[in-house]
Amino acid sequence: MKRLAILGSTGSIGRSTLSLVDLYPDRFQVVALAARQQAELLFEQAQKYRPQVVALEDEQGAAYLREQLPGIRVVSGVEGVVEVATQKSADMVVAAITGGAGLLPTYHAILENKDIALANKETLVMAGELIMGEVVARRTRLLPVDSEHGALHQCLGEASQKEVRRLLLTASGGPFFRKSKEELGTVSVEEALNHPTWEMGPKITVDSATLMNKGLEVIEAHHLFGIPADRISIVVHPQSTIHSMVEFIDGTLLAQLSITDMRLAIVYALSYPERWDSALPYLDLFSVKSLEFFPPDADKFPCLRLAREALELGRTYPVVLNAANEVAVDSFLKSEIPFCGIAGIVEETLDRHRPGSALDLDAVLAEDRDARRSAGEAVHSMVAS
Repeated sequence: MKRLAILGSTGSIGRSTLSLVDLYPDRFQVVALAARQQAELLFEQAQKYRPQVVALEDEQGAAYLREQLPGIRVVSGVEGVVEVATQKSADMVVAAITGGAGLLPTYHAILENKDIALANKETLVMAGELIMGEVVARRTRLLPVDSEHGALHQCLGEASQKEVRRLLLTASGGPFFRKSKEELGTVSVEEALNHPTWEMGPKITVDSATLMNKGLEVIEAHHLFGIPADRISIVVHPQSTIHSMVEFIDGTLLAQLSITDMRLAIVYALSYPERWDSALPYLDLFSVKSLEFFPPDADKFPCLRLAREALELGRTYPVVLNAANEVAVDSFLKSEIPFCGIAGIVEETLDRHRPGSALDLDAVLAEDRDARRSAGEAVHSMVAS
């Protein structure tokens, strides 16, 4: 029986994780739940799974839950989320809070020697060297809950870094892969949220549309697997059947294929190093009519270039990249800036940045706050113009 603390339980990954608890009731116990919002849904989850502690970042919502959940400890704020992440009875923490907000609780969970199922790529984008250093020092497991990085983890197996020629991260291409650069200037929020193959939250869906998601994944893969950025490639694969590949120095190319269901990536991380008899659908190879591969268009999707530049510059540039992107995507979702303005906000914020050390958590969080303020100013200027 594996005891789970789930950060971001009301989001898409959190809900999928709980559906796996339902599929494997003899293997999982939910001991703690945390969410940033959606008090009603968190209440339903707490009623069903009866965790020892529940955290809601919103204090007003937490007060409602205290009234509705007698016998369950209800905490609030960032401190409450950290309490869930460090719950003593938990064996593994599913880190699925979206964005930079996931860094602090994930970091504290690692300090408490919890195994991590990481669905929050921003944690490694912002503080990859710091996080992986603590993972190694404390001998915890950090397993990616991500179709691409989970695929890479499986394809790499026990291979050493020197045996790897390159990692190939696949991308669906998002909803705008076949649109021209000129057409991108007028796309709507609704169009950006219409992903062709995956059902995800709004922020990550927009990241997939700009291909920033792939840029962030390059940074994540670099820290997870210790492979230099110039040996990590992006391959647009519209069918999303192959989730990523590893090319070895002897010319062998290994690929991981499955249906497009995030629960497969989640259960792989939760069950590792075992493999469990699957209660999920299998891929029918005879239904696969074609497998197409294209190079990404970095001119049409400049967020890819910006992410690689931030990784190459290092220090706190990736922190700024992530913070500025979150602010820009939020502004786009509110229809304040155009789709193509997202990359512009990120680039302007990076240009303003004066880098510091990313090896201290407080310094990283301070840079994150400064970058959000700077990006907000860039958004205001764009709107005013």
